Amino acid sequence: MKKSNLITREGYDILERELRYLWKDERPRVTQQVADAAALGDRSENAEYIYGKKRLREIDRRVRFLTKRLEQLQIVYPSPKQQGKVYFGAWVQLEDETGDLKNYRLVGPDEFDLRLNKLSIDSPLARAILGKSLDDEVKVVTPAGEQWYLITAISYQSSTDKE
Repeated sequence: MKKSNLITREGYDILERELRYLWKDERPRVTQQVADAAALGDRSENAEYIYGKKRLREIDRRVRFLTKRLEQLQIVYPSPKQQGKVYFGAWVQLEDETGDLKNYRLVGPDEFDLRLNKLSIDSPLARAILGKSLDDEVKVVTPAGEQWYLITAISYQSSTDKE
């Protein structure tokens, strides 16, 4: 399945900061460590040199990925017209069949993190609730079987607005 190219402003800023940090801080520091280790002589058994070169390849790979990905991403800003319906960027409170409440924010695949209640727009649950309204019941088909949810709240406030 193809990844969506949608991202929130906050998610975009995080990826941009990571790219800047890797390019301006981390890479020059590791490059200097590799140069220092190389100056010690025999590189074939020099663990600092070997690890440093490996780390540089990892940094370069991530920098290339982030540079390309940031060009592809489209930042989505919530619109006042979205109020009352579930769209990208919404915080949604769901009640499951046992009465448990779960809060999720619909975000792009580059920023999802279930520990932070950020649910990828490409996930089955997000696809099922997209476009739905308050008090709608939603059926989600999962590997464990069908699950039903009731949408009990929808908000477009950022998490910083809520605190």
